[in-house]
Amino acid sequence: MFKPKLFSVLSELTPQQISRDVTSGILVGIVALPLAIAFAIASGVSPEKGLITAVIGGFLISFLGGSRVQIGGPTGAFIVILYGIVEQYGVNGLMIATIMAGVILMLMGFAQFGSLIKFIPYPVVVGFTSGIAVIILSSQISDFLGLAIDKVPAGFIDKWVAYGSHLSTINPESFLVGMLSLLIILFWPKVSKKIPGSIIAIVAATALVHYFKLDVATIESRFGEIPSTLPAPSLPVLDFATIRQLIMPATTIALLGAIEALLSAVVSDGMIGSRHKSNMELVAQGVANIISPLFGGIPVTGAIARTATNVKNGGRTPVAGMVHALTLLLIMMLFGKWAKLIPMPALAAILIVVAWNMSEHHVFRQLLKSPKSDVVVLLTTFGLTVVFDLTVAIEIGMLLSVFLFMQHMASIANVNIITSELKDREEEDDPNTIRTRSVPDGVEVFEISGAMFFGAASKFKDAMHIVEKAPKIRIIRMRNVLSIDATGLNMLRELHADSKKTATHLILSGVHAQPLFAMQQYGIYDEIGENNVFGHIDDALDRARELLGLPKIGKGKNFIPSVQRENPERT
Repeated sequence: MFKPKLFSVLSELTPQQISRDVTSGILVGIVALPLAIAFAIASGVSPEKGLITAVIGGFLISFLGGSRVQIGGPTGAFIVILYGIVEQYGVNGLMIATIMAGVILMLMGFAQFGSLIKFIPYPVVVGFTSGIAVIILSSQISDFLGLAIDKVPAGFIDKWVAYGSHLSTINPESFLVGMLSLLIILFWPKVSKKIPGSIIAIVAATALVHYFKLDVATIESRFGEIPSTLPAPSLPVLDFATIRQLIMPATTIALLGAIEALLSAVVSDGMIGSRHKSNMELVAQGVANIISPLFGGIPVTGAIARTATNVKNGGRTPVAGMVHALTLLLIMMLFGKWAKLIPMPALAAILIVVAWNMSEHHVFRQLLKSPKSDVVVLLTTFGLTVVFDLTVAIEIGMLLSVFLFMQHMASIANVNIITSELKDREEEDDPNTIRTRSVPDGVEVFEISGAMFFGAASKFKDAMHIVEKAPKIRIIRMRNVLSIDATGLNMLRELHADSKKTATHLILSGVHAQPLFAMQQYGIYDEIGENNVFGHIDDALDRARELLGLPKIGKGKNFIPSVQRENPERT
């Protein structure tokens, strides 16, 4: 149970796979560079701390984690809680809180809480995630517009009052750089998805400011030089009174980290037909959060967007995540001195896009059509996060989770659903994993598994837009979905509508009786079509071959002996 995934996949480390992992790791490292800097600054600390976090924490998460493709680093989910800790307790207090969160994460892993976290209702997750996105967006207005505000208030309402009273101080040059960066980030994917728009935006904005000598705040003017080496490890100054006060913030960091990491792992599982070890993943997250602050880092967790980028670029083992960390280290050592020239409005533009992606506005609107109990939970968690405090929102959200969990389990009354999730087994136990099947080119298989079904489906849909074009055919495996409610049905309808927009043919596989009946009642069954719904993955693959004009293989004959398997990235 506590064996890192890296040591479980050593037999798969062929020269060809190592080459793909190294290539993917380098690309993900480039993608992670501006995000690591931006997240650190938004959290109230110096930019190099974000790079240190991605290097130290990212390497440890991949080396010790329970997922094949997880990419670790600082994420937007932490910004709100970290900024508050730094404001009240300073950087030393943040180090203490991060180490405490690491210990909590390790205890959660060893106590085998990993599988239980998957049962946190999705309205709770969306509520505080959307709330965090609104706060992140609010925090970037000053830098984006170049407002002359000495100290931006911490409170949400106070921020906007200050912005309103300082509108006359807008710096046109800052606004110009910010808008240019924002437009590049938004429209660059139409040119190329291989190079992230954030990198292009930073290079263009930096060159513009430097060449024309614009009066725009930069990292150097705000923070000074960026070190090009890792600092020596050091322990924080321990104060037991401060430790007592940091118990709840540290618990919030641990819960946020656990939810983000496991949701990312569930999404990546569906993308590659794998199965992560949630408890080992929590232990690895804990170790990373204990070691990272000793070098000056901030909290670290699994990053969904970077993990999806890793998958789409061919990464299939933890080697890719380790290479990603080493790539960032090399960039920091060789080019760190140039990072000081990056304009603050460009970083603000990056975080505004991050906030928009985090907001999950489409999911938020969809959940408003859910049962009233889910809507109440969603709006309560969202409101508490934005107006009051993230820690309070998490506390109330977790309490609501307990009641909703009991209600949900009582309604489905199926012990198999719970016990299968608590086993936390690996994909090696599964003879029907997609990795043992022949998947034609142009076909993408995503497996929905576990209690985070609706969250994973939504995150999967977003992750598909990160890189590469849509596949010709997308197969959704539902063999582990024994029951589905209105939220899940709405999500399937949304996936089907998105597939039609991108000319992607949608096929369902492994559909059980209850979901099938629910889809018929809801009308989705007729929309997808009877000839696109199957009980077995081999039948679904044959349907895909038929649509592609390829010969059928037949049920049970799609299996590939291990020595003859196709390249895993085709899944």
